[in-house]
Amino acid sequence: QVQLVESGGGLVQPGGSLSLSCAASGNIFTIKGMGWYRQAPGKEREVVARFTRNGTPFYRDSVKGRFTLSGDSDKKMVFLQMTNLEREDTALYSCNLYESKGYWGQGTQVTVAL
Repeated sequence: QVQLVESGGGLVQPGGSLSLSCAASGNIFTIKGMGWYRQAPGKEREVVARFTRNGTPFYRDSVKGRFTLSGDSDKKMVFLQMTNLEREDTALYSCNLYESKGYWGQGTQVTVAL
């Protein structure tokens, strides 16, 4: 069984910054991908940033230049540094790990508002 625990969400004003962390534990053999997704109310879940199997980071266009994905493979952790946050970034952010199948964390809420 694989567990993912996220932390770091919160309320921030537009233009502010937040950092998210995700720690994976359990029976993990080969990580084929790991990263962050988000789901805003009334919208479908979408990828935000993730590492592909070869370690290349992928970002959705709307966060390029504002969000930075990093990771610690030994600790099985990924981090998302978010800067210049916009109201449209408000969502539940969930960590995803893909090994033989996909695993999800509970999610952490990010709210960008005055």
